[in-house]
Amino acid sequence: MSDPRRPRAFRIPPNGPQAPETAEAEPPPPADIRIVEEPFEIVDAADGTPVPVAARRSSPWGALLLSSVGGLVSIAIGLSVERLIADLFATAPWLGWVALALLGLAGLALAAIVARELSGLWRERRIEHLREAAIGAIATRDHTAAQGVVRDLSAFYADRAALKPGRERLATLEDAILDVDDRIGLAEHELLAPLDRQARNAIATAAKQVSAVTALSPRAIVDVAFVVFAAVRLLRRIAAIYGGRPGLLGFIRLARAAVAHLTVTGGMAVGESVLQQVLGLGVAARISAKLGEGVLNGLMTARFGLAALAVCRPLPFTRESQPKLGDVAGELLRAAEPEAK
Repeated sequence: MSDPRRPRAFRIPPNGPQAPETAEAEPPPPADIRIVEEPFEIVDAADGTPVPVAARRSSPWGALLLSSVGGLVSIAIGLSVERLIADLFATAPWLGWVALALLGLAGLALAAIVARELSGLWRERRIEHLREAAIGAIATRDHTAAQGVVRDLSAFYADRAALKPGRERLATLEDAILDVDDRIGLAEHELLAPLDRQARNAIATAAKQVSAVTALSPRAIVDVAFVVFAAVRLLRRIAAIYGGRPGLLGFIRLARAAVAHLTVTGGMAVGESVLQQVLGLGVAARISAKLGEGVLNGLMTARFGLAALAVCRPLPFTRESQPKLGDVAGELLRAAEPEAK
């Protein structure tokens, strides 16, 4: 009898080991069950990895309609101007030359407007790129990307004489061993902290002006017009503080971003405690309804200003404290109480 512990050799078939014949085959699925393969996006996302899903493409007919109508209007205007200049030359040659000179000035002004719009859009894109790069560097702990963000931010504010000491201090620490949060927080403190104070002052001033005008204006249409005017002026002011120079298209883009930020963060609704302070029975018993409406409009203007600050700021809040509603509009409620007494 052979020893079972001795080594033995086995011959493996060329096609690999075969399943034993006695193994039972898997039963087929029932006929009433459908097996549908999930798309790769769902399977990958289940692992916790974010999978970008392509946005649904909108219909091109609206853009085609606008492009066609715009082209027809441009052709009509060009033909009308050409016919006008030809008629002026036929009437009196000097009138034709004057019309040509005016057409050249109009073309020069149009080129300047287009250049300003493109420059404003480019600066807005640069600010957005800085903010996205900073967020990405903090999320991935990328020290090289953080150094690039600080370097680009210093170059972006190279024309600000008031920020020159901060840029010099950042330049001396460029090769220092710092954490990503500390490096970006240092740039935030040296370059953006003074701008944050200016933006907070601008928001507080606009909120007080809206509150005062709403409380004193005799017509509701005046309230609405001044609130819109103050919001437009405040958005332009905050954009200019942080280095943006928006034209018409850039302003529309910023306004959409600010409104979207308000919608996402729930900023269109003032906090319940603030509403109770402004419209509650205790305050309503002491102040007039017009004054309460003015305070509420001022608070809403402050909320819009905070959203504009978040959109126009080139870096996220890392080490500096993010301004709250009480920081920029706390005086409105405190100012309402003395007037009510």
